[in-house]
Amino acid sequence: MLDPTPDAAAARADALGLSELALAILDFEGRWWQTPEAKDRQIRETFDLTAVRYYQLLNRLIDLPTAREAAPLVVLRLRRLRARRAHGPAARLG
Repeated sequence: MLDPTPDAAAARADALGLSELALAILDFEGRWWQTPEAKDRQIRETFDLTAVRYYQLLNRLIDLPTAREAAPLVVLRLRRLRARRAHGPAARLG
């Protein structure tokens, strides 16, 4: 979860070499299912981004080594899901 103080969030972002937005996205991916609201709506309300733009940023973000340092379990889970989707349904059946 993000530190509630803007200075602490900025310091954490600087220390990891990521933007505050990048850290917020990683934190969001680690907890979005804990609320009953639809994910797309949460994305719009939290980040003021369309779902398409959010996922573009997320896919670039999870390839960064610094993202893996910041949130290793989240990044590894997302990479695994992306790889599974890339192989399509036929690959999952075999």
